[in-house]
This record gives sequence, structure tokens and C-alpha cells, in this order.
Amino acid sequence: MPSDPLPGLEPGLEPGYDVPALPGMSLEEIETPALVLDLDLAEANIALMAERAAAAGVALRPHAKSHRSAEIARMQIEAGAVGVCCQKVAEAEAMVRGGVPDVLLTNDLVDPRKMARAARLARTARLTVICDDPAMVPAWSRAAEDAGVELPMLVEIDAGSAACGIDPGAPAAALAQAVDAAPGLRFAGLQSYCGVAQHIRSPSERRAKISAAAERVRLTLDHLEREGLDCPWVTGGGTGSWEFEAAGPWTEVQCGSYVFMDADYQRDTAAPGQALGEFANALFVLTTVMSKARKGTAMCDAGLKVQTMESGPPRILLPDPGNTGLEVLGCSDEHAKIADPDDLLKLGDRLRMTPGHCDPTVNLHDWLVGLRGETVERLIRVSARGRSL
Repeated sequence: MPSDPLPGLEPGLEPGYDVPALPGMSLEEIETPALVLDLDLAEANIALMAERAAAAGVALRPHAKSHRSAEIARMQIEAGAVGVCCQKVAEAEAMVRGGVPDVLLTNDLVDPRKMARAARLARTARLTVICDDPAMVPAWSRAAEDAGVELPMLVEIDAGSAACGIDPGAPAAALAQAVDAAPGLRFAGLQSYCGVAQHIRSPSERRAKISAAAERVRLTLDHLEREGLDCPWVTGGGTGSWEFEAAGPWTEVQCGSYVFMDADYQRDTAAPGQALGEFANALFVLTTVMSKARKGTAMCDAGLKVQTMESGPPRILLPDPGNTGLEVLGCSDEHAKIADPDDLLKLGDRLRMTPGHCDPTVNLHDWLVGLRGETVERLIRVSARGRSL
């Protein structure tokens, strides 16, 4: 597959100016700090998720917020995904411009300007939107009519996160009726995503949380049937829980982090046979030790402008932290402080770190360095980086 265009790679430009590396370079030639993607592992993750979803009888619609890359979205679609999810209109615009034909906008919108942009996007791609409040419906209807499109719309119900989502049952069915009656809109199904379940560490507790969410979905489906509304599409589920949603009544899963994985997901315990235990950490921060001024610690060049810490510290992959006692103690803007109790590290040593949380870490980078073995195969543009409007 061709990469996204690389306009910064004209002759005469050097790595480190626009890009951390060039295709054909070795791993050792990559300038740090850099966000590196092991292509063999990422492709295996993509194939595994597609195969498991197909075997479970559910559609796969990966969440593009994990990678914000049209190229990776196309890889997922080529492997069998039906499309992608996006959280932001600008993210959806970047996906469509990058050749993604089918986008579900999974975030609630209240700004008529954003609704208008989304409706215009539906002229060139299949775009589905959501709502969780009857007050949203008139503005969405106007946006669709002004753009000359019919927008399929999902009603979002609270799956148990107590965040977004209308109450299940009668309130959700009433909203679905309002959507279906509005010019330019068509009720297409339900969104029920239980975000809080993704990092419940115990698989039995994750399963129980999703079982409770399933009861909310079934209650809503019963009310929709009473009102004569067909609901062929129920979407939700994430990397940590999707097998539980796939057992029903969900028809589609929205896993995102599986493509990269991260240190926080590694803290979840997988149920027997759950794919969560088979996805590999394909994404890592490549960083260089830049100071050994004090015994027992080292400083490297991957701070908060390179990786986020809200889900805990990154995990050091090389050298093996189990043998050396290496661990990240914290990050400042430009540095990560590493415990090095045996003073094994020296200036210039390069380390790989699995980010604590892949999604916001990716959003800090313009490029992923696509590595095949020990060689840079291509650069992958983070085409929706910073596109949060």
C-alpha cells in the first residue's frame, strides 16, 4: 500500500528537520525521540482482530482516535473492517480526505457549524452521526437539509459509564422516534459504548459490567419494537471488552487500541481465549539516554511532549526491566527520569518504551516511523494530528 504523500521529503532536507528518519535507514539511524511502529506486529494485530470479529459474527469498525492516520485506517479496512469511528469532525474530515469511505462520528455535537461540516462531508462519504438529546435533533435536521443529504443517526444510550447517553428504554425510544420523523435524518440504530469497562482489570468484573450494559440495550430494543422502529445496528465495545459485547446484542464493535496496544492495557487480565492477551505491543517510543549525572538514575529525551502519563508511566522494553530494575520514575516537558539502580545505562544508550496510553501519545507526533525488522520501511503520517475541532 502506498504511504500518504510526504511533502517534507524533497531532496536536500535532512531527518530531524521534518522527519525522524527516511525509508531505508536502520533502526540505529532514527533520530530520537521518535514514535516507532513495528509493522510486522501491527499487521498481525490488525489481522487477528479482523479474524476474531468475523468468527464472532460482528462487524468491526475500529476507532481512528487511536491512530489518527488515514493510512492505518485503510489497512484496517483492507483487512475486513467496515469503516472507522471518529470522535471529532476534523478527524472525520482527515479520514475521508485520506480515502476512508465510511465513518461513524461517535461524539455528540451541539455546535451548528460542526453539524454543517459533518453534513457536507456526507456528500462524499458514508457518514453516520449520533445524538443523546431531543434538543439536538432540529439543528441536525437543518444541517442535513441544507447540505442536501439524508443522515443516518444513532441514538446513544448510557451503557453504564454515567457520562454521555440518554437513559435506556422509553426515553431512548422516544428520541429515536423524533429522529426518524425529522426531515433529513433517519434512525439507523443504537450506540452503547461502556468506556469504563475497558480498564477494569478483572475479566469477570469486565464481563459483569458488559452484562449490565446488555440489559440496557435489550430494554431499549424492546421499547423500539413496541414503537415499530427497526434497529439493525447496535455498536459499541472496545479492545478490553469486545468479546463480551459480541455475545449480543451488539452487531458491531469499535475496538481501537488493539492496533498498537499500550502499557495500561497490559495491566488488564485477559479472560481465557480473549484476544486481549494475544495483541502485541507494536508501538514504542525510541529514546536516548542524554544524562547520567547522578548515580542510580538516567535522563532520556522522551518527556511529556513525546508521551503522555495520565494512564501511568511507559514500560521500558529494552533492556529487560525484569533483570535490570529499569523503570520510568516520571516525566517533565523534555525528559523522562529512569531508575537505574545498577548504573547499567550510559550516555547515548537507546531505549524502547511502550507508552502508557497510545491514543494521546500518537497525537503528539506528526509521523510514525514504520519499521520492518531493523529497517525503516516507510513513514506513516498522523494525518489527523491535532484535529480536534
